[in-house]
Amino acid sequence: MSNVTKRALEQSLKNLLLKKPLTKITIGDITEDCGINRMTFYYHFKDIYDLVEWACLEDARRALDEKKTYDTWQQGLLQIFEAVQENKPFILNVYRCVHREQVEKYLQPLVDQLLLDVIEEESAGMVIREEDKQFIAKVYAYIFIGIMLDWIKEDMREAPQEIVVRLGKLLQGSISAAISRLQL
Repeated sequence: MSNVTKRALEQSLKNLLLKKPLTKITIGDITEDCGINRMTFYYHFKDIYDLVEWACLEDARRALDEKKTYDTWQQGLLQIFEAVQENKPFILNVYRCVHREQVEKYLQPLVDQLLLDVIEEESAGMVIREEDKQFIAKVYAYIFIGIMLDWIKEDMREAPQEIVVRLGKLLQGSISAAISRLQL
């Protein structure tokens, strides 16, 4: 029941974001649209930004759904781009109402997990320090998140498929090479 309520709150927020900016939406607006009381909202989220963060993470988590291996990371990244694009009014509204760093904070755990799963797979059987794996993931996360944030800022004009194909060509073999260089 908890996830059903959270998803209902998420949908109400997204509906409201089609009509007005995030900064003009109140918890009362969300609960009225959703048909629940304020205390139910606070049972699940501490504030609207907590709901926004949860919605972003859920959308991206659903988009990734098992696309976290070396062979499928491009598909996983494409699915994150597509999930962002499918929620364009929501994402653009959030992007315009909060600092870029806040949007980056929403994307970071997803991209980190995608990359760490790829790195774990690629480094199987190798001796590499955990902090080096984390460092490699962080470097690639900066690339992916920076490109995604620029794409959002530019109103998502470029096709996600084109971006991911270019990234794939650019980065082909580089994660494996980075792991090899940091191997003990």
